[in-house]
Amino acid sequence: MPHGATPTLGKAMLNKYARAFFTRVLTPFAAFLIRRGVSPDTVTLIGTAGVVAGALVFYPVGEFFWGTVVITLFVFSDLVDGNMARQLGRSSRWGAFLDSTLDRVADGAIFGGFILWYAGGGDDLVLCAVSIFCLASGQVVSYTKARGESIGLPVAVNGLVERAERLVISLVAAGFAGLHKFGVPGIQYLLPVALWIVAVGSLVTLIQRVVTVRRESAEAEAQAEAESVAGAQDKPQSASQGSEAAK
Repeated sequence: MPHGATPTLGKAMLNKYARAFFTRVLTPFAAFLIRRGVSPDTVTLIGTAGVVAGALVFYPVGEFFWGTVVITLFVFSDLVDGNMARQLGRSSRWGAFLDSTLDRVADGAIFGGFILWYAGGGDDLVLCAVSIFCLASGQVVSYTKARGESIGLPVAVNGLVERAERLVISLVAAGFAGLHKFGVPGIQYLLPVALWIVAVGSLVTLIQRVVTVRRESAEAEAQAEAESVAGAQDKPQSASQGSEAAK
């Protein structure tokens, strides 16, 4: 979105054709909010609050279908606030920072909901541990890229499972798993399978990014050392030329 630098979950859940459709549909609503004095940041905050509520109210009691419905509805705030930012012509570092920070909050709530379910009514400590790993590894995967970029490295790798993939896989599986309460047999196993996929994918992605940062760091240091040596060799030559000019 224009006031955030990274792809959002709402965008990730829709292909480019669906995004174009919803952009047209949501533009009048975004314009209405602007006329009412609502800022894009406010919509971002409300959207995150809705995701957090949907995850922490419904998931811990096993209501995965309705929890996912609520989360999905508020996920569309990603499209609304981006639309508002474009109409207002705003693109700011603050917006990018706010989006990124609240993304981490939403991630924590979603996987936290899974953790609470498996630690309680779901009664499965293995899946509780897998959910904890999904939450922790997701945060570390995001941190590795941000930290690498902060020290001047490009971190030119996306990895097997990024944030959008982690959440889309988990939410789609949770929504379908929730249909078990409506009498659909066996479908509840989709969520455990999805969590294992996300856990393994996150681990692979973390390794990919760490290896990339290690390689890029070594290349940057080698280049800096080569430039330092070249600079040291140029200095005596310059001094010699200066001495001859003085004669």
